[in-house]
Amino acid sequence: MRTLLLALLSLGLTAQEKQLSLDPAKTEVHWTLGGTLHTVHGTFKFKSGAIRFDPAGGKASGELLVDAPSGESGNGSRDGRMHKNVLESAKFPVISFTPDRVEGKLAPSGTSTVQLHGSFKIHGTTHEITIPAKVEAAPDSAKFTATFTILYVAWGMKSPSTFLLKVDDKVEITISGEGKLVNP
Repeated sequence: MRTLLLALLSLGLTAQEKQLSLDPAKTEVHWTLGGTLHTVHGTFKFKSGAIRFDPAGGKASGELLVDAPSGESGNGSRDGRMHKNVLESAKFPVISFTPDRVEGKLAPSGTSTVQLHGSFKIHGTTHEITIPAKVEAAPDSAKFTATFTILYVAWGMKSPSTFLLKVDDKVEITISGEGKLVNP
């Protein structure tokens, strides 16, 4: 046992480290953009992702990937402008989040609220962000919901506002999903 523990520590792992591997079929990314005439709702497709974390110490790693060209609002011309002028999704096809720590206590089962801190990359630039998340854990799986705001204009993307139509300079993102929770 001592040899196994030393081997794990030499790899930078702890005996309590966990990994949440998200199921793309059960993970959704929704966005909301407010405007003067109405609020626009849309989605992106989740590509893949896993978060490895130490529940005791808070250290985290991994990556969550979203397919930027999949973004849609249900209006083809609006979506075309979003991809060409705002996201430039042909040039920047992936949106990612790379966690570096989890703040808060994650219960082994039941509901927990945590903060995921890390790097959010969109439109070719990386931004430090903290994302609040509600987690429903079971022994071998977890479900979560996280809602946060992206200041897309301040982060260098163009506003789709026009002379007659004004939209917010920030977009709200909600990610909900589930996956397998394992000891790697």
